[in-house]
Amino acid sequence: MISGFSTSEGTLNFAKRNQIAHKNHFRQFAGLTLSSIGVGTYLGNPDDSTDLLVKDAVKKSVSFGINVIDTAINYRSQKAERSVGRAVAELIEEGKATREELFISTKNGYVTNDGDVKEEFWENIHNTLIKPGIIKSDDISSGYHCMTIPYLEDQLKRSLNNLGFDCIDLMYLHNAAEGQLQDISKEEFMKNLKEVFEFYEKQRKNHTIRYYGMATWDCFRVPKEHPQHLFLHDVLRIAKEIGGDDHGFRFVQLPYNMYLDQALVLKNQTSNGSDLSILEAAKNFGIGVFASVPLMQAKLLGPNVMPEFGGLKPSHRAIQFVRSTPGIIAPLVGQKTASHVDENLELAKIPPLSDSEFFELVKILTAQ
Repeated sequence: MISGFSTSEGTLNFAKRNQIAHKNHFRQFAGLTLSSIGVGTYLGNPDDSTDLLVKDAVKKSVSFGINVIDTAINYRSQKAERSVGRAVAELIEEGKATREELFISTKNGYVTNDGDVKEEFWENIHNTLIKPGIIKSDDISSGYHCMTIPYLEDQLKRSLNNLGFDCIDLMYLHNAAEGQLQDISKEEFMKNLKEVFEFYEKQRKNHTIRYYGMATWDCFRVPKEHPQHLFLHDVLRIAKEIGGDDHGFRFVQLPYNMYLDQALVLKNQTSNGSDLSILEAAKNFGIGVFASVPLMQAKLLGPNVMPEFGGLKPSHRAIQFVRSTPGIIAPLVGQKTASHVDENLELAKIPPLSDSEFFELVKILTAQ
């Protein structure tokens, strides 16, 4: 079992001793020094050969100056978490990183089987969750989602065991609005969300998680009238009711890239009577944002798809656009092969665009 969590001193030391990344590659949030590019672990088959690829990609990413690592219990049927855990254990054993230097997030909420157990999906769910009484069959939404406290408590224990940690830096509730609101009212959803946040605050006191947040797809980047839309201030109000000003709700994750740009341009949030984008609102409220699908699962890498700028290759343009967007801490780049890691993380050697450079770029791209 690996003890500890990311710390101000540890993450700052990671940045200071890094010999590859540009100094402006790192940025400050919540007292932590975090890389402006993170590694994601979503795609891949739930097999041992992919385990090895993911483990090696995480280790190589850390050697490039990446200390933000994102996973989820349902990614590759729990095997992504295990791959991350093995990578971190080896990095520590080899003296290449400490637990305090790495910021590691995972997600719970989706119903998942265990890729290392040779059972059909629903057979595994029945044997591990329904038969022991952790969940009832009607706890599972039509979106294969469950946010009851007994289920999330069980999943947290499994995530800690998969990772081999005693504390997770950031626990996301995974696509909760998207997985629940087709079945229940928004009023009931917000009531359930309060119970989840109460559970997370309890776990913070137990030192099994440091922060919590919401990993989302639609709810923060759709118009206000959309049935799955959420106001960030409503979510934040719940966290403050439970945890006070020292609450642990500090992060959201959402899709964002040059074409899925709603987080930047859609004014679907409110603060002090003004309409704001989710990125603007998050900045006002002190919430950090991580961006998923910065490469749109490689769809942005084809010929003539990405507008040219900066003399950068397509993958670098896609990542540079996202990492330079004000309000984004880091894009989470899914990569497994050594060549993709080498290519994507070359970008760590150059600085993100300044705010003025970014908005000048947006003007140019909008005019094209």
